[in-house]
Amino acid sequence: MSSHVVSEYAELLDALTVVRSRDLLRCRSKAEVLVAGVKVATQTPPIRSGRRVVFLTLDDSTGPVDATFFEDAQGPYASTVFSTWLLLVRGEVRRTGPRGVSLRATGAWSLPELHALWRDHPTAEEGLAAVRARLTQPVVTEQGPEHRRVLVHSSGFRMSPYADIKPAGVDTLPARALWHRSPGSPG
Repeated sequence: MSSHVVSEYAELLDALTVVRSRDLLRCRSKAEVLVAGVKVATQTPPIRSGRRVVFLTLDDSTGPVDATFFEDAQGPYASTVFSTWLLLVRGEVRRTGPRGVSLRATGAWSLPELHALWRDHPTAEEGLAAVRARLTQPVVTEQGPEHRRVLVHSSGFRMSPYADIKPAGVDTLPARALWHRSPGSPG
């Protein structure tokens, strides 16, 4: 290994004024920024309200960047977040303490696709204009959150409509008990 995978995109990221992890502490709360990096983790823990929240961690070679996609921003960008491992994310800085900072994500794009768009233009200025135009294009989705079913259990727990969705291309595994059961026992 000779360099971080994000270093290949450094020229584009600098042109877009992407904020690095090490510089996020200098950003003011509620500032809109762009961050980029390798997807390290995505988490969608169950939430009592039944709404899905996606927690995303990126590594940009200077440290981790945590971004949170609430349900209002997921529709247009969930597919990109879950299917791409190099991401450019737009978000609003959220200060959580003297050294705590995270992003409320409002957009996500495939970094290799943006880089190809930038590179395929005759000049860097034209490529940058094309990338900026792509970042401002509205993303249309087939259905909004108001059309998703929410499963409500007898306890009042509202299950996320995504709780029963498996990743694309993964075969369904047969259900099995999470505890030991002796042969011949009823439960």
